[in-house]
Amino acid sequence: QVQLVESGGGSVQAGGSLRLSCVTSKVRNHCLGWFRQVPGKEREGVATIYTDNERYKYYGDSVKGRFTISRDSEKNTVYLQMNSLKPEDTGMYYCAAELGYCYSFLRSGDFTQWGQGTQVTVSS
Repeated sequence: QVQLVESGGGSVQAGGSLRLSCVTSKVRNHCLGWFRQVPGKEREGVATIYTDNERYKYYGDSVKGRFTISRDSEKNTVYLQMNSLKPEDTGMYYCAAELGYCYSFLRSGDFTQWGQGTQVTVSS
């Protein structure tokens, strides 16, 4: 069981930035990811990173060029730097983990371990 604790959410105006953090258990050979969800919609993949080779990162189309996922293995923390935020980025952001490689299609159903979530609200 991987423990995942998110923080860093909040309210920001459009065009602003936020950095989310997710403290994890010490893990190897896992895909760590960020997903987001708004009420009434499916959980959407934002970004993923593979623990054993951080060159393997994948992003959802709607965040490419604006969001960056990174990991500090010493601190067992994965970050999501969010720049140029838009109102449509509003949602509950969840950290997730799954044993094995990451894949480019960021499917929430592939992940079995989830954090409690942190709310991000972007106002226009």
